[in-house]
Amino acid sequence: MVAAVVIVAALLLLWLVTGVRVVQQYERGVVFRLGRVSGQVREPGVSLLIPVADRMRKVNVQVVTMPVPAQEGITKDNVSVSVDAVLYFRVMDPVKATVDVQNYSFAMLQVAQTSLRSIIGKSELDDLLSGRENLHQGLEVMLESPATGWGVQIDRVEIKDVSLPDSMKRSMARQAEADRERRARIITADGEFQAAAKLAEAAGKMSETPAAMQLRLLQTVVEVAAEKNSTLVLPFPVELLRFFEASAARAADPEA
Repeated sequence: MVAAVVIVAALLLLWLVTGVRVVQQYERGVVFRLGRVSGQVREPGVSLLIPVADRMRKVNVQVVTMPVPAQEGITKDNVSVSVDAVLYFRVMDPVKATVDVQNYSFAMLQVAQTSLRSIIGKSELDDLLSGRENLHQGLEVMLESPATGWGVQIDRVEIKDVSLPDSMKRSMARQAEADRERRARIITADGEFQAAAKLAEAAGKMSETPAAMQLRLLQTVVEVAAEKNSTLVLPFPVELLRFFEASAARAADPEA
């Protein structure tokens, strides 16, 4: 009897040692019994297995941050670029992620690379540089279909960087410089046009009152004299010159 009790105790201890598994909070356990998926997915905590018959595979359900290597391609407007991205996903169905695909992480990486190359060929350079929100949505839609069949949920996918050839960078810099110069010239010309309009309006107002011209002349003299200059240039009225010219003409021709 004692020997039988010892044997039973030893077998029980062996069963506890080989049949007890601990599933972490961030994991889910998929149990295979004689090669077939058995029961529900094991939740975090202690899980008992049948020795020899059962085998558990633990699946991480945390959000996975996967960098997508840079992919080279030609955009829709024939520009060679290199684009890299980052993919965030998590396992929602551990059974599908274990049974339906051999390595879901590697599969998601390959799908992300092919989808990124496809997006590059369908997009223009301006979209890659400034319109990335639509590209992110397009990438997510392209990844969603295969990911759902593998029990994976796409949280988000984003383009990290767009690398351009040096010649294209120089061309874009020259284009930006020319555009800034064009805007500067337009602003300067518009300012001169407005100033000329205001001067013409002021001249019209002064022509109605001749004394205003003299007052403006005196004001200009006062502003120049305030600078403590040793030389003062005083404008001579053109009307006075015309008066002297008319007087000289009358003196030269008494009959006139």
